[in-house]
Amino acid sequence: MTDKRQDPPQPLDSEAVAAYLRAHPEFFVDHDELLPELRIPHQRGEAVSLVERQVKLLRERNIEMRHRLSQLMDVARDNDRLFDKTRRLVLDLLDAVSLEEVVGAVEDSLRHEFQVPFVSLILFNETPLPVGRWVSSAEAHQAIGGLLAGGKTICGVLRSHELAFLFGEDERENVGSAAVVALAYQGLHGVLAIGSADPQHYKSSLGTLFLGYIAEVLARVLPRFATPLRSVR
Repeated sequence: MTDKRQDPPQPLDSEAVAAYLRAHPEFFVDHDELLPELRIPHQRGEAVSLVERQVKLLRERNIEMRHRLSQLMDVARDNDRLFDKTRRLVLDLLDAVSLEEVVGAVEDSLRHEFQVPFVSLILFNETPLPVGRWVSSAEAHQAIGGLLAGGKTICGVLRSHELAFLFGEDERENVGSAAVVALAYQGLHGVLAIGSADPQHYKSSLGTLFLGYIAEVLARVLPRFATPLRSVR
């Protein structure tokens, strides 16, 4: 009679074990008697149980999620403050009864409420205006025509001659980055620019939602009081 011997079982490799456990995550629930025998090396060379390792990972993930939530809450609080400042400025613009009040409200709010170190509001007109800074449309397009095209807020590091036009010769070396938005509504009425000494402060990816709101309101308010102000199309 022939003695039939069975081949010894092939040992499982780590990938096969990992694949099985991944496909059967409840395995240790049905075989919890194995948990005390499992050991996973710690970073300090110590041994901890699988449950302890899982608790540690969950704790780390919880800390990370709380950190992310804290960051989101900080952003939300900053947006609330920006919204409140923007609301007050918009109300001041709506309550203004003269061009002087309009210009003063914008410059005072941006400098003192928003704490912007460099502020420039330039109106476009062919004849002198009684208040604020004004230039002709031809002069504006010659100096910063590229910043006025497209109707979008532009952020970043500007050219030297653009900074000189917007903020003046004395300040252009001090402005590291800026955000510029055209005041356009049924024509082009001017330009609003804010600047920072930090070259990284106004990046191209910086959100400009609130600055855009201010510019939209200002573009609609200005023609009501600037009688000589003529729309440039």
